[in-house]
Amino acid sequence: MRADARRNYELLLAVAAEAVAEHGADASLEQIARTAGVGSGTVRRHFPTRHALLEAVFRERIDALCARAGELVGNPDPRAALAEFLIEMTRAAATIRGLAEALNRGRVESVYCASDQLSEAGEPLVRRAAEAGVLAPDVTFGDLSTLVTGIALATENDRDPGTTATRLLSLAMTGFTVTPQEPAQHSPLPNSGA
Repeated sequence: MRADARRNYELLLAVAAEAVAEHGADASLEQIARTAGVGSGTVRRHFPTRHALLEAVFRERIDALCARAGELVGNPDPRAALAEFLIEMTRAAATIRGLAEALNRGRVESVYCASDQLSEAGEPLVRRAAEAGVLAPDVTFGDLSTLVTGIALATENDRDPGTTATRLLSLAMTGFTVTPQEPAQHSPLPNSGA
């Protein structure tokens, strides 16, 4: 691909991702072209259909999440690594506003593969957190993925879905993460004089 064509492709993906975050899967292709400063013909050359553009946005989001999970595996703090991945996954899911559903209507294979790909990327983070004793041992990546999906669906029409979803995830994490047991710090009871 020529350098200018590659730049247009990347620009269109970035603009489309923002448009989907703001307007959902029904974001206007014409508005995306205008915002990117290209003609509708340029959009159609790169993405012959709306579905092709939505699939590219979705695929880019999944690839970025999987790459991030790979980076976080090296974090020496398993709890922080898992939490950061879940926060990024939640923000991504909350800001795609109907994208997976729209793609699913067209039976796009990448939607089905994305779940497996995310699971493969996130499972080492879950395993490390459980082995370190900072995640309940019976929690699976599937459980966490379902939780993230539920939070995303619950917040997708919120004014700021990414922020609200992150807050809800934080509340949920307080319930499903465990803190390594520390010796109890008992303070003596005050002398009651009895």
